[in-house]
Amino acid sequence: MAKDAPGMRGTRSRNQDGQLRDKRDDTHMGTIEKQYDRDFGVRSDKQLGNFLQENGIASLNDLIHSDLGKKK
Repeated sequence: MAKDAPGMRGTRSRNQDGQLRDKRDDTHMGTIEKQYDRDFGVRSDKQLGNFLQENGIASLNDLIHSDLGKKK
């Protein structure tokens, strides 16, 4: 598979209309922490959707660009 747009990590799947597919809400936070080298201070089996809802965050993109879990 070819790389996606410049600045993106690897390849991303897309919907029929070409829009990037949202990350599944049942993805474990441990997976997100490893993929983005962050530590959100939650159990690794916590689901992404629950974490976003509890913290009032709209999307994975907003989470990654926030100050939550940034390593100092």
